[in-house]
Amino acid sequence: MSEDRKLLEVQRLRKYFQVKGKGFRRQNVQAVESVSFDVFKGETLGLVGESGCGKTTLGRTVLRLYEPTSGRIVYDGTPIYDSEKKLAADMLPYRKKMQIIFQDPSASLDPRMTVGEIVGEGLSVHAKNLSRNERDERIKMLLDRVGLNTEHANRFPHEFSGGQQQRVGIARALAVDPEFIVCDEPISALDVSIQSQVVNMLEDLQEEKGLTYLFIAHDISVVRHISRRIGVMYLGCMVELAESYELCNHPVHPYTRSLLSAVPLPDPMKTRARQRVVLEGDIPSPLNPPSGCRFHTRCRYATSRCSQETPELKEVSPGHFCACHQVDG
Repeated sequence: MSEDRKLLEVQRLRKYFQVKGKGFRRQNVQAVESVSFDVFKGETLGLVGESGCGKTTLGRTVLRLYEPTSGRIVYDGTPIYDSEKKLAADMLPYRKKMQIIFQDPSASLDPRMTVGEIVGEGLSVHAKNLSRNERDERIKMLLDRVGLNTEHANRFPHEFSGGQQQRVGIARALAVDPEFIVCDEPISALDVSIQSQVVNMLEDLQEEKGLTYLFIAHDISVVRHISRRIGVMYLGCMVELAESYELCNHPVHPYTRSLLSAVPLPDPMKTRARQRVVLEGDIPSPLNPPSGCRFHTRCRYATSRCSQETPELKEVSPGHFCACHQVDG
């Protein structure tokens, strides 16, 4: 991995969805709120948090499948979105470099298209110079690389299992030789027995092709296995970001500690000896998030300052960032 080369820079990114009303009565879902992070070339940055915390929205907004509300996105040194400068670059040239693997393979594959047509769709846009035979060979090579038979090219998605459908989705993402892939919970819809196969395949592909991943999941034990660094999100905000080992062994934010305390351990003696950090209450509505720190309504350490001031993501130790008033920077 090249430490000094940032492939992706995200700065103060916001994404709001209007749900109802107009003018002063307009209400927005604040799905992503002022999130900043970098992804270095060749690394895997994991992103974890509870369902509904904005992980998927962040991944899609980075790719501009959702247009950002505000903020700045820089890809390989070139700004592709900047709200202050009113810059929104044409994304067609970047679609070849930036791809996504969707969470639900059965919903993301067109049921009316064959697997060969699905995998080859990107080639028809970004590799128009390929002949028909070259295109067919490329599709067969991709299917073989993700563990599917080349004869499967003429079949339809419903003829495959969930794991096989996800392999088709991975082949589709790889078809245009991308540099950066957003893996949006790529194993959450799969059986446990298949999950490790898909994760291992993603790791092999990364080593083989030098890929860079933003790996989104709610299972921190899976993210810990595949990621070099991990970011933790809560209600649209990034609350902690650190190296994988550092974050899992020395968590700083109360929310991160709670997530880690819920991870099952194979040793029942250690499980009984471990102290669970149980959160009280429910996640507040993103339609009306709490003032100040969004976690303060469920935090046992919250003070009056937490309800009034929004904490900034600050470096608390080398490479370890946390957004919490209770942590001395």
